[in-house]
Amino acid sequence: MGYISYNRILNLIKLDMYFKNVVFLSVMLLTLFSCGGSDDGGEEPVVITSCSGEVVDALPTGNNDVLIWAEEFNEDGSPCSKNWTYDLGTGSWGWGNGESQYYTRDNAVVENGVLKIIAKKENYQDSQYTSARIKTQGRFNFTYGRIDVRAKLPASQGTWPAIWMLGSNFTQVGWPHCGEIDIMEQTGNNKNKSLGTVHWWSTDHNASYGLTTAVANASTQFHVYSCEWTDKAVKIYVDDVKYFEMTNSSSLPFYNKDFFIILNVALGGTLGGAIDSNFTEDTMEIDYVRVYQ
Repeated sequence: MGYISYNRILNLIKLDMYFKNVVFLSVMLLTLFSCGGSDDGGEEPVVITSCSGEVVDALPTGNNDVLIWAEEFNEDGSPCSKNWTYDLGTGSWGWGNGESQYYTRDNAVVENGVLKIIAKKENYQDSQYTSARIKTQGRFNFTYGRIDVRAKLPASQGTWPAIWMLGSNFTQVGWPHCGEIDIMEQTGNNKNKSLGTVHWWSTDHNASYGLTTAVANASTQFHVYSCEWTDKAVKIYVDDVKYFEMTNSSSLPFYNKDFFIILNVALGGTLGGAIDSNFTEDTMEIDYVRVYQ
């Protein structure tokens, strides 16, 4: 081996570091450009955000096995304004069902990792009862996927809790033309059953199709209420057991259209029925809402 001067050794080391830095920067730039998507019409990642600023990139597979949106209710206080907004007041004829409650912001509270929708007996704005109805309208709309909601339901006679979805074109076409998917409804006088129902407009009348299933301890234990919604069918589950299925088609509003999520507890009305005269307060608790595609 020939003799190499000290200065030349230093120059070789500097050159080596230069090339390593060039390679490193090239790899980083290539990664950034590839993560930024392409112009070939490929599907872009879905960004999941939370009030704490966490961000996750998820690329749906179409098999309903990739989490694209989640609300874990990890921050105490009001529901996250990035994810939820409210229906307020009494609506038209008790939200179309003769319901007795006045919906407020104050009746939806996040505590210890759980959303609480609290129905109360209290005089408020000429109503005798208050509750809350929150929704992802304008915050998160989606077409197709699986939605899982882990919830514990109220026990009081006259309470009518619901986990459901409406077509995002609701403000343009109205109900039932927009379509409605009820993932869970519980009547006011039977707290051991869950109803899965879809509503739509058919030719010249309101149409619906629904089935019920038994749910033991629905008011004392959490259960997972789910819907799998594709271009082929709408399927509804409790604790991963399917009890409802309806074929989807291009003639229905559930075909290739955005929907948003609603969580609420009504009092009285068509499914709530007579409210217990001794009723003072009851709650639906939601542990999480997760959407997969």
